[in-house]
Amino acid sequence: MPKKLQKKSSKRSKDFRDQLLKEILSTPSAPYREGQMVSLISRVLKEGGVPYFYDPSGNIVVGVSSASQYRALLAKKSSEPVRIFMAHLDHPGFHGIKWKTPRKLEVKWFGGSPTRRLNGSKVWLSSGAGPVEYGTFQNVVFAKKVKNIHNLSIDKAGVVFKNDQKVKATDFFGGFAFRKPVWQTGQLIYTKAADDLVGVFTIVSTALDLWKTKLKNRPPFLGILTRAEEVGLIGAIGHFQLGWLQAAKRNFIVVSIETSRALAGAVIGKGPVVRLGDRSTVFDPDALRVFREVANTVLPGAHQVKLMDGGTCEASGAMAYGFACVGISVPLGNYHNQSIEGGPDSRGLSGPAPEFVHRTDIQGVLALCHGLLLPGLSWANPWQKMHQKFDTYFRKARKLLRAHQRW
Repeated sequence: MPKKLQKKSSKRSKDFRDQLLKEILSTPSAPYREGQMVSLISRVLKEGGVPYFYDPSGNIVVGVSSASQYRALLAKKSSEPVRIFMAHLDHPGFHGIKWKTPRKLEVKWFGGSPTRRLNGSKVWLSSGAGPVEYGTFQNVVFAKKVKNIHNLSIDKAGVVFKNDQKVKATDFFGGFAFRKPVWQTGQLIYTKAADDLVGVFTIVSTALDLWKTKLKNRPPFLGILTRAEEVGLIGAIGHFQLGWLQAAKRNFIVVSIETSRALAGAVIGKGPVVRLGDRSTVFDPDALRVFREVANTVLPGAHQVKLMDGGTCEASGAMAYGFACVGISVPLGNYHNQSIEGGPDSRGLSGPAPEFVHRTDIQGVLALCHGLLLPGLSWANPWQKMHQKFDTYFRKARKLLRAHQRW
């Protein structure tokens, strides 16, 4: 990625977006171990002139530079609700626990995982500093109550550590590795982790667009990039519990951006999904009505509408705390590195495989985000057009109703 952003350009180049996406997808991250991702995003935002700060849970808040500015934005009198876009910085992965031998590391897994063909599968390891290293899973054990990895060992084949370890076992974290961290075949982007790093890219890219010029009337935008979503929405819950949103005097809409398991009716490459709900709940009907109008305007015939019930996302957390929300999904192949759709580097059904997404779907999510930021949307009366349509239907039918009423 360029060391300095090209601020003189009125429109960010395709090359810049591609480089940014590639770097985000390549950066090591796991639940609670998002430090390298936080460093990358912070650097990109700083170079782009986008204000940001960290909340007490370590989430990145994008669009304001302090908690006081955050609260001020939500206290400002306006008919325009603040749009709060959320995505998470982590992807399922493991933490180092202890050294079993000088080159064998015992680790614990966090989040969902493949369930078969794990022994001998390739993994990457990072200590947060220095180059990424590689090893293989050995002695995989599953938890009794859940269908994911509980603990396992990594054989650092070809990498023999000295007895006086300079790197503590607990410094290491990692995940599944494939031929490259990121590569492209046609319009499909394969990667070690797309969920939810594509969502992170979308919010960062949208923020860079909004701050590329000194706008006097910048849309009311906030981004919240959260930690440890894969183990119970932990970062999002920490943010909601601060009380900042509960104290808002201005309306706001939470927009969850996820990279979600492809399902029937949510096909990879057919456009981003207007998400009606997740496994836990349906989302806010008033906000969804506005969102449907936006999608029909900015992506007519190029988006999908689906209840994405393959998992629970941060929008459910927002709903639980009483906040209106909608969701956007990028359809995802091989969800949580489980070989569901198969493809290159798959180790077979339910074994490890790279996740993949379609470029068109990513471009569509960016369009939806900018569409949701347009001024003058029907947030105050989202059902007005449909109400008027129903009134017209009834007026036209009134004569027939009376003519054939015999009671």
